Amino acid sequence: MLKQIEEIKNSFRKEIEKIDSKEALEAFRVKFLGRKGLVANAFALMATAAREEKPQLGKALNELKKELDAAYKRVSDKIVADLKKSEQIDLSLPGRRSFVGRKHPLIQTADEIKDIFRSLGFTIEDGPEVETDFYNFEALNIPKSHPARDMQDTLYITEDIVLRTHTSPVQIRVMESSKPPIRMIAPGRVYRRDTPDATHSPFFHQVEGLVVGEDVTFADLKGVIEAFAKRMFGSEAKVRFRPSFFPFTEPSAEYDFNCVFCGGKGCRVCKNTGWLEISGAGMVHPNVFEAVGYDAEKYTGYAFGMGIDRIAMLKYDISDIRMFFENDLRFLNQF
Repeated sequence: MLKQIEEIKNSFRKEIEKIDSKEALEAFRVKFLGRKGLVANAFALMATAAREEKPQLGKALNELKKELDAAYKRVSDKIVADLKKSEQIDLSLPGRRSFVGRKHPLIQTADEIKDIFRSLGFTIEDGPEVETDFYNFEALNIPKSHPARDMQDTLYITEDIVLRTHTSPVQIRVMESSKPPIRMIAPGRVYRRDTPDATHSPFFHQVEGLVVGEDVTFADLKGVIEAFAKRMFGSEAKVRFRPSFFPFTEPSAEYDFNCVFCGGKGCRVCKNTGWLEISGAGMVHPNVFEAVGYDAEKYTGYAFGMGIDRIAMLKYDISDIRMFFENDLRFLNQF
């Protein structure tokens, strides 16, 4: 038994000098000082020793345990001190650069658009991106058989559920729950089966506007669009209205802003016209008022839309809409 205690002592003295990590120290503790370690096993053997040997064995075991504990503490303290030293901050080193997040250019543009229309007395409204056929089409005077549905190139989830092709459904929801006068815009994401190119994307952002009241005219519509253009792009901004057709407005028009890329001379972005198409507008069709229970003899109104992505292209002199969705930090860090 005394020989076994001496072997344990010699073994731990050799092994403890090789310890250089917390993991090695823990393995040493388990082997020698753990509940099932060598020292615990030696104490357990005391029960089988002769009575006259027990005092001498107990003394030897206690001395072994004391020496082991002291050696373990010494090495443990050294390892902890070495770790703290290695983790100390060198104040002479240069500071690490902090990368601060920022808003995406489309979000910045949308915020500016909302601020402009708020200043013109418009409220900001929101609605679901997954819409029913009724709100996306029928309430906007586009029944199932209407050829205008082909213009939308819709992404269907089921026969009667779609990804909204415009934010005009928000106008219907607001009119259903409110009485005139109404003066609102509805910014948000929309979806169409467009082939991506410099000015088109299957996923993009729109702002739809609606004004309803008594004696609202097309002149009011033109005034608001022109005021917006000058606030967004400066006093030199120009707006062009062209006759068009939309089932939810009558009369209808499309409007363009002058192209900032070529100064009106014509380029690839504006398709050599000098103008960049923004969206459509017009006076709200009586059938739309009928769908929401408004008296078309008493109230008139106008509606308009614009692409946030195209406004951002004009504002920041960006020639390709796809750059907004590529997540290239070299592009995004410019804003």
